[in-house]
Amino acid sequence: KLCEGILNILEEDTKTSCQVACLEALRILSRDKKVLVPVTTKRNMQILMRLAKLDTVEDPLERVSEFPVIVEALKCLCNIIFNSAVAQKLSLELNLAAMLCSLLEKCKDQQFVDDIKCFDLRLLFLLSLLHTDIRSQLRQELQGVQVLTQALESSVSVRWTEEYKVAEDRDRPPLSLQETDCAIEALKALFNVTLDSWNVHSENESHQFRYMAAILRHCLLTTGPTEDKTEELHSNAVNLLSNVPVSCLDVLIRPSSQEETDIKYNGMNMGAIQILLDFMEKRIDKGSSYREGLTPVLSLLTECCRTHRNIRKFIKAQVLPPLRDVSNRPEVGTTVRNKLVRLMTHVDLGVKQIAAEFLFVLCKERVDSLLKYTGYGNAAGLLAARGLLAGGRGDHWYSDDEDTDTEEYKSAKPNINLITGHLEEPMPNPMDEMTEEQKEYEAMKLVNMFDKLSRDELIKPMGVRPDGTMAPLEEAVSQYHTNKQDSSDSD
Repeated sequence: KLCEGILNILEEDTKTSCQVACLEALRILSRDKKVLVPVTTKRNMQILMRLAKLDTVEDPLERVSEFPVIVEALKCLCNIIFNSAVAQKLSLELNLAAMLCSLLEKCKDQQFVDDIKCFDLRLLFLLSLLHTDIRSQLRQELQGVQVLTQALESSVSVRWTEEYKVAEDRDRPPLSLQETDCAIEALKALFNVTLDSWNVHSENESHQFRYMAAILRHCLLTTGPTEDKTEELHSNAVNLLSNVPVSCLDVLIRPSSQEETDIKYNGMNMGAIQILLDFMEKRIDKGSSYREGLTPVLSLLTECCRTHRNIRKFIKAQVLPPLRDVSNRPEVGTTVRNKLVRLMTHVDLGVKQIAAEFLFVLCKERVDSLLKYTGYGNAAGLLAARGLLAGGRGDHWYSDDEDTDTEEYKSAKPNINLITGHLEEPMPNPMDEMTEEQKEYEAMKLVNMFDKLSRDELIKPMGVRPDGTMAPLEEAVSQYHTNKQDSSDSD
């Protein structure tokens, strides 16, 4: 009854202060799903849309006194659409997404509209998250990628110097809280709209994604008002970069000019890549929520390294520098390599796989190179999954530049334990002081233990097929015998 009464008042032309008070009350009430039934009707949704200036009339946003009403109406719509499936369906029927895009256009080059823009973008994010048809409508009919990219561009105050190159102002102050929030909402909405866009089909799409990648590079080099807000901004930029076709990610690096003091490698400016590496290490050090927080940036860096040689070589120089001290196991220590090798045996299968894949790509998918940096024990899971237990390399082609081993590594190499990946002192052989009878007894004891475990199906003896994949021991042995017979010379 209270909701109905509030909406009846809002339908009439009342004072601005009264409208704001009514909308504030409705916003609080709309958090409760049980009271939303009277609100989620076509008439009442249209009342809120009219107050939020989401109508077909192309009136500019001129009356600043109305701005609090618009903001509160948008907040109410955010709550209602988030909590009501009926409202989500009505949004499609009422063409809400198109009106939100129109309101974004009205906000362009306007002062004092940051709050309106922020909640407009949040509503677009919610619609594109909760209703797949609206996501398609935004992408195909409403040029949503272009509209949202422009909103992001204005939020972070991009200034272009040439195509796909944004001016870097080192003395620029951090973004304000409102600017940061607007940018974050735009990034989240763009993420939904650009899902499944890994493949570029046209020159126009390629231009749009390169343009977006240049803005995202600027976002990575930008700071927010607080450390937490900066991390949130960078996290959403990383998520969106994961949707950008990998062929367009070369925009993240560019030729370095003489006056730039940023991080350089091979004549290229690597500032954004360094930010991604630092962000990855921070997420590893956090020690929790690896699947949500760490896998997007690891996946992004893996694809960048697989496709772009300069990025791979720059990252490898930092993550896998030439080995010198091999006295400790690869997973022991505080370097980025140590942290990533520890993740190769993580309990979460997705985290384990992407960490191993990242290191494998840095090693140009060469098994011998990976084992040198990680040890066989840590890499066994990846090699078994890829059918590379017998050695070899992955499916992708990489340039032929070879790794150069240090003198320290070369001298230590003969004594490195291949399983653990570190230098071990020679251990005394416990069988040296045994008689032949004692050796035979211990061997038979071990055989009987394995036999019992196998018969009770607690373990299943496995072997490596000639193609490097795992198989039950009997099958693997029979395949080796077959191959040997086929390859032998016959009279």
